[in-house]
Formats: sequence, structure tokens, C-alpha cells
Amino acid sequence: MELLVIVVFVLGYLAITLEHSLKVDKLVPALVMMAVSWAIIALNIDSFSNWFSPAIHGLVDGFANLAHDAKMHLMEETLLHHLGKTAEILVFLIGAMTIVEIIDYFNGFSVIKDLINYKKKKTILWIFCGLAFILSAIIDNLTATIVLISILQKVVSDKNMRLWYAGLIIIAANAGGAWSPIGDVTTTMLWIGDKVSTIELIYYLLIPSIICMIVPTVIASFLPQFKGDIELNKSTDTDSDKYSSKMLILGLSAIIFVPIFKVVTHLPPYIGMMLSLGVVSIFAEIFSNTEYSLSKITSSDSSSHSSPVHKALTKIEMPSILFFLGILMAVGALESLGVLFEFATDLKQTIPLDVLVILMGVGSAIIDNVPLVAASLGMFTEPMDHPLWHFIAYSAGTGGSMLIIGSAAGVVAMGMEKINFFWYLKKISWLALIGFISGAAVFVLIRDFI
Repeated sequence: MELLVIVVFVLGYLAITLEHSLKVDKLVPALVMMAVSWAIIALNIDSFSNWFSPAIHGLVDGFANLAHDAKMHLMEETLLHHLGKTAEILVFLIGAMTIVEIIDYFNGFSVIKDLINYKKKKTILWIFCGLAFILSAIIDNLTATIVLISILQKVVSDKNMRLWYAGLIIIAANAGGAWSPIGDVTTTMLWIGDKVSTIELIYYLLIPSIICMIVPTVIASFLPQFKGDIELNKSTDTDSDKYSSKMLILGLSAIIFVPIFKVVTHLPPYIGMMLSLGVVSIFAEIFSNTEYSLSKITSSDSSSHSSPVHKALTKIEMPSILFFLGILMAVGALESLGVLFEFATDLKQTIPLDVLVILMGVGSAIIDNVPLVAASLGMFTEPMDHPLWHFIAYSAGTGGSMLIIGSAAGVVAMGMEKINFFWYLKKISWLALIGFISGAAVFVLIRDFI
């Protein structure tokens, strides 16, 4: 029966990786394989010889000899544990997404556009890459990419130049998300799962991530495409909001506050995120009501007013949330059967850990990095802040830059700018590979000699 569950997972995983070819949203196979996997386990609980308990993080002694009711009770407890851990991540992401949408409601990101007023292509490259690196550490790499490419489309009319800028933005955004507990979904998973702490994560990964971003950007600076000046489009925005800068600062500060809240209170991160969301929502409603009160004098249509919080919630990416639910719970099914634990034991005996983690980074460029990291949580038993977890965070976060489909940032950029897969492979992938290897080498030096 273990083999049947594995087959279901592999087929679902294959459907996820072939999402664009099959033209089926990846949340569909994720949800199906999650439900089918747990159904197989529930209907055949007596045929399994091993059970991995997250409470002891090991195999349950004498599981095969337990009574049917005892096995079902253990399965229900394990299922509830995985649902709880998954819900922590999902609630955290919903809070972060809502804050970002509230900032966007007040056109907060338009403030960033004012920073881009230079003519040299090389200068603009460094501005975009620097912003991508910093923003992705705060609002996550996916959102940072969306924001910056939206700005890019407004200021640069040359399609070919936009493709080059977008390619380097992807590398910088993924590098920036790797060193921050709130910068990438996979890093957030490790942080919420108590595998890495904020201070140690920054200690191990900040410099490697900077190297991963700087090396490709430096090389790109010497390419012919970034020589000379460029004509920027003049600003035509008329929807700037007088609260734009205030909401940008407030929203970003609220998100940065979450790791501080966790360190001080030792409460799960989603609690801090909900507090931040509540504070931002209060100011959003105050600012919105102020605007409404002023406009009421000249307009009798009160229905035109809508809550910025409600509007932000309607723009949350629920498909992504459901995808994470499906994939994390499906991986939880494999973990519960002890499959991942035994697989990790075999790998440790045959492949050096550093090589294995680097291969995970390369693999994340081909297949989604979320299930890779989810699997690693069930595969390895190293304690919190062991260098292995930080290396996994780096590899999974930055390795996806090597292919346009290897990261959420790459996929969204591909859609927004219609970037061709093979164009990216030829023009950008080698830069991403050099950055990834350079950062990995620096990580090893910091781990072993500092």
C-alpha cells in the first residue's frame, strides 16, 4: 500500500510540473493527490507496518501490532497535527498578502517609481536589482517581482530591454527572499516549522544571498545590452494617493515587525502577522473614511465607498493558498508512512549532505521548491538552526532562478512580460547558475571557517 500512495504522489507531482502543458491549474492535482493519499491510508490502515509520529519525530514502536482503533486514533492525531502546521503557514500567508494588497489599494508602491529617474541602463539595472533584493525580503519574492515588473512596464518602453531587466529582477528577488524568514514561502515554512531562527538565518544566509545577487548583476553590467543610456517614459500617473507613502511605510514596517514579535513572545508567527494586519487595517479604514467624508460633500453616492480591507481580501490569491494546502498535506501523508524518513536515511549513507542540498537547489529549478522543502522537513531530523536547514533554505530559494519556471517569481514574470522559456535559458540561466554556485561557496566558507 505504501507503493500505491507513492504512485499517487508521483502522478500528482508530475501533473503539477506539467501545469502549463496540461492547462490545468496546479492546485487541482495538489488537492486530489492529498485527498486520495489520506483516503488510501484511512481505508488500509491495518496493512501498513510503519508509522512516523511527528510528536516523537520518529517511527512508532510496535505500530503493526496495535489494534485497529488505536491505529485510527493515531492517524487522526497525525492528520490533525499536519493540518495545524499547514494552517499556520496558510494563515500567515493570507495576512501578508492582505497587507500587501492594502498597500496597493492606496497606491503605496507608486512611491518606488519615483526612485527610477536615471538614464544609464547600468544604473537602472542596479536600482531594480537592489529594490528586488530588499523588497523581496519584506513582502516576499513573488510580490516584489509583480510590483517591480509593473513599474518596469511603466518606465521602460523597449520590450527587449524589459526582458533583460526582468531576468535579473527574478535572480535578485529570489536571492533576497532566501535570507529573510518572510521573504520566500520555503524559508517561511522552515521558520514556522522551528527549523531556523531569524537571527541565525540572517547570519548564515545574508552574505551568500548578497553574493548570489551581486555576481550576476556585476557580470550583466558588462554585457552590451546594458551599455549606454535609455529613454524612460514620462510619468502619466494621476491616481497617486496622499496616503501612499504613509501606507507603504506602515505596511512594510508591520511585516518586518512579525519576526520581532516572534522573538519577543515566542508565539507562532501567524499571531504576529494577524496583529500587524489588524493595525494596518485600522489605519486603512481611518484613511479611507477620511477620504470618504471629504468626498461626501460633492457626491451623494455613498455606495461608491468600499472598505480597503474587504477589497484587499477579495484579491488574495486563493489558488496559491489551496495549492499549498494540498501539497503540504500530501507530503504529510508520505511522512506519516515513514517513507521520507527511510528515504533520507538511505540518501545520507550514499550522498554527501552538501551535494544532496545543492542537487535540491538544481531540482527546484525543474520542479516546485515547495514540495521539496516540505519533504525535507520529514526527511531530516537535525535540530533547529543546524546549518543543513539554512543550506536548504538557500538552495531551494535561489536555485529556482536557473529556469524561468523554477520559481514563483519566474513564473509570474513569464506571464507579465511573455518571456520565452528558451530565451531565458540562453540569456539568463547561466547568470543565475553562477550566482547560485557563488553564494553556495560563500555559505560553505561561513559555515566551516567563521
